[in-house]
Amino acid sequence: MPEAKAVAKFIRISPRKVRLVVDLIRGKDIKEALAILQYSPQRASVPLAKVVKSAAANAEHNYDMNSDSLFVAACYVDQGPTVKRWKPRAMGRADVLRHRSSHITVIVKEKKEG
Repeated sequence: MPEAKAVAKFIRISPRKVRLVVDLIRGKDIKEALAILQYSPQRASVPLAKVVKSAAANAEHNYDMNSDSLFVAACYVDQGPTVKRWKPRAMGRADVLRHRSSHITVIVKEKKEG
């Protein structure tokens, strides 16, 4: 069964926060997933919607799939590079600030007829 995928790399949101939103759309139709993301208050829903649209466009353009029968077969978030910065603290000490990033992958497939 053919599948199409799209990947967004180096998204500057922590993977833990993106996974909360990814869990909402796994297994849903494309239209339903985009509707959920549109009304989701989390910041991660904006780049995730972009990846879902890209995966749907890849399926339509590259594999001639019907856009009405597409669903999110799999989606996952991997950790990207972490940028480390220093924050001064009391008595000459320093704390590490970790700015985490994410790699978002969305795979779409066509629903079987019947």
